[in-house]
Amino acid sequence: MRRSGRALRVMAWCYRALNRMVPWHRLPKLLGLLNLIALQYDLRRWNLHDTTPFAETTGKRCPFHATDLSARRADGSHNDLQYPSMGQAGTPFGRNCPLNLIPVSQDPGIENPSPKTVSRVLLTRIQFIPATSVNLLLAAWIQFQLHDWFNHDRSDYPDTPIQLGPGDEWHEDPMMVRKTNEAPRARGCPASMPVFLNTETHWWDGSQLYGSDVTRQQLVRGEAQHGKLILIDGRLPSMATIDADQPGIDLTGFNDNYWIGLSMFHTLFALEHNAICEALHVSYPSWTDEQLFQQARLINSALMTKIHTVEWTPALLQHPTADRAMRINWWGAFGEQIRKRFGRLSDNDVLGGLPGSPTDHHAVPYSLTEEFVAVYRLHPLIPDDYRFNSLTDPSVCHYKTFREVEGNNTRPVMDKLGIENMWFSFGLAHPGKLTLGNFPRFLQDFKRIKLLPDGKEEILDVAAIDVFRDRERAVPRYNNFRRMLRMRPVRSFEELNREWAKTLRDLYQDDVERIDTLVGLLAEEPPDGFAISDTAFRIFTLMAPRRLKSDRFFTADFRPEVYTPMGIDWVQMNDLTSVLLRHYPTLAPALQGLGNAFFPWHNIHEPAGHKPT
Repeated sequence: MRRSGRALRVMAWCYRALNRMVPWHRLPKLLGLLNLIALQYDLRRWNLHDTTPFAETTGKRCPFHATDLSARRADGSHNDLQYPSMGQAGTPFGRNCPLNLIPVSQDPGIENPSPKTVSRVLLTRIQFIPATSVNLLLAAWIQFQLHDWFNHDRSDYPDTPIQLGPGDEWHEDPMMVRKTNEAPRARGCPASMPVFLNTETHWWDGSQLYGSDVTRQQLVRGEAQHGKLILIDGRLPSMATIDADQPGIDLTGFNDNYWIGLSMFHTLFALEHNAICEALHVSYPSWTDEQLFQQARLINSALMTKIHTVEWTPALLQHPTADRAMRINWWGAFGEQIRKRFGRLSDNDVLGGLPGSPTDHHAVPYSLTEEFVAVYRLHPLIPDDYRFNSLTDPSVCHYKTFREVEGNNTRPVMDKLGIENMWFSFGLAHPGKLTLGNFPRFLQDFKRIKLLPDGKEEILDVAAIDVFRDRERAVPRYNNFRRMLRMRPVRSFEELNREWAKTLRDLYQDDVERIDTLVGLLAEEPPDGFAISDTAFRIFTLMAPRRLKSDRFFTADFRPEVYTPMGIDWVQMNDLTSVLLRHYPTLAPALQGLGNAFFPWHNIHEPAGHKPT
């Protein structure tokens, strides 16, 4: 181990020197892969910081229930049996930046430029810019996953001002938003910056479907038998069963900011959960309802994790080195076919893949981080306008705005248009490109479904709030963000983005150090094939494998004794295409031969070889 660590340090030093001249993504594939291993080593050493000292650090296992050995708890606790609260809902976000960093501003909504001005001048979508190499499912999927990963604890009522700048228009002045509630400081907390709580579990555990507490989990299960989730004629039930103000939203584990894209994936993986339950019941007829539910949840969550790792991420990062790296993360360097046929041939992460490898927190208790949240602000992916095609009748076409397919309109429009037609239409459509000037217009004047406690509507400029949140939560500004990742800061606005240089200079008063994180990430030219910036990718390449490596259900306990042999096969043999075809077989012609369901689908109503304009 010492020799291995020494070799990694030497390799990391060599690549740091090389990257001053040539970035990793311009190297030949093998050298690029080794570069990513070295980069990940450095990131784990210098960019994982714990905001909560764990008093449970005893070196011995704390009391736990026998079921914790093979099932996830609803609140995410007891994943690590030595540190039961690690990753639990209601625990703080960690950091990728140093804990002694001083926030740039103590008044994030008042500082010039105002977040509202940044929204209006730099982010507003004048004309939709599509990302044509992928389909719209890419955008819906990531929101579906984000609802599994994090949600900040915020105040119940807008109580924090965002000052309007010259030319900004809003229905109130100042614009008022909810503040993020700071976590109570634990004794010995090492952070000098603010610390905030995640209301969801930090683990990749399907909590968007199943809930992050026992009460919600009971609601989504209801009176269903054999471990299943409630489904009525292939659809999730309406929230109206527990909240009369939300009749058009599905009852599921987490359903904030709901729209048809979320409903499609929630419905699909509720169907998949129930299909897994049926297969388990055949193989293990004596199992109880609880055993079937917990086992199906384990398998379904792992399948979603695999889809994200080997399908969604390679679709987002269409670069041969990144594609190979993500497949190595799951299958190992020996490859998919060897892993499927012979199982793990090595405990080494690179050779054997992360699933089934030894669990390792890399000296820092696991949590998601504020910087991880910041790089996942991907709202430009969402279009403002939608075209819905019929799977069976080429003459049928419907056009809708986002307002007509979100909130309480979700279930009615799905009932009218049909869910198979929606899958087909999303497969043909494109998301937006992640760049400046492409933020959805409807999100800059967004009305929340729920009324405020005083009965008033809550209207949000989400673009302004995205900028404000990074400031409020002390996420380093763009240049400091790059410095913390040992990347060279930009020296001029022209270096960052020539097209937007003058606008950026005028707005930030000729000071590149003040560029907001979100602005810099959207302005930066990404590597070839990438939909995101290289700066954002550094956080991805650190945190994505960490979510696997720290979770014993993906590492030490990803084995037939815990998942069952059927469960391991279900995870390893399925992908998004097979899941779609299991529940919606009529989609087969549109998916035939794609290899990745996030790539643009075939328009079965057009001649073979025809490329739509």
